[in-house]
Amino acid sequence: MTNRVAEILGIEKPIIQGPLAWLTDGHYAGAVSAAGGLGVLGISAGQKVAATTVEETIENMRREIYIVRGITDRPLGINVAPGSELTDIFTGPMLDLMVEEKVPVAIMVGQFSAYWTAKFKEKGIKVVFRAETPDVKNTEEAIQGGADIIVATGFDEGGTVPSKVIGTFSIVPMIVDAAKGRVPVMAAGGIADSRTARAAFALGAEGLYVGTAFMMSEESILAQNIKEMALKADASDLLLYRTVPAYYRSLPGEIPNKLLEMSKDGATEEAIFEVQRGYNGMRDGMLFGDLTKGFASFGLGISMIDKIEPVSVIMDKLMSGIADLV
Repeated sequence: MTNRVAEILGIEKPIIQGPLAWLTDGHYAGAVSAAGGLGVLGISAGQKVAATTVEETIENMRREIYIVRGITDRPLGINVAPGSELTDIFTGPMLDLMVEEKVPVAIMVGQFSAYWTAKFKEKGIKVVFRAETPDVKNTEEAIQGGADIIVATGFDEGGTVPSKVIGTFSIVPMIVDAAKGRVPVMAAGGIADSRTARAAFALGAEGLYVGTAFMMSEESILAQNIKEMALKADASDLLLYRTVPAYYRSLPGEIPNKLLEMSKDGATEEAIFEVQRGYNGMRDGMLFGDLTKGFASFGLGISMIDKIEPVSVIMDKLMSGIADLV
């Protein structure tokens, strides 16, 4: 089975595992790639303490690539968040690493960079672009700038939620229409079972970009106590609060409850982000399982997850909704 997303990425099944910042490592990404999707290493993959130099960042990533390669020789992706070509000190060395280690896909998040896209593509690396807040303008910019695939992310997602409150099943057809068939569009946000997978394809998506469902797998490095809390929760239990750059969701807990109260009381996004401890709050809450220091962010697909299963089983469930469409 194949379609445009699978063909572009060189994978069997048109499903990408979300990079998830602190919450990936080589074993987890390798399991996704081995199951036929595209495993992706996040910027802090395999780390418990943030790297302090470019060199340390690169060598940490190289270590995780080697772990993936010990599991499978299927394609792998790396998350990049490029800045200005004048000030960005990380993306160039990461590109060099990807060339050295033959990593064929860059997942570009945040602002689109035509400059860095051209650099990646010169080396034969495919670029998947996922805007934090997708719209017609940044979709066109990415297509004109050479992106191979666009991800349409809805407000249903976990992690850094878009600033526009547009649900997944509204944003997907909007971005599909904007793309006009020139590049395939993948759907992200709240996709966690065969029904949501099929619905995304019915709206024009040609692939699935999945975070929460894989995060609840046996291979995921999410803290076990957080997995167990999430199994008992559904979307109505998640707390939504303002922060930088827009919104976050979390399971309830000491710090998440405080963040919600600050949001309701009119604190600034910057003040809330400081109490959240920036992105380190995700590490403390989800990797270490401590909601007295951090938060635990999930997408609305949490409602459909009632057991911890291997990545391969989750992949099969997602594919069962779209197998006849691919």
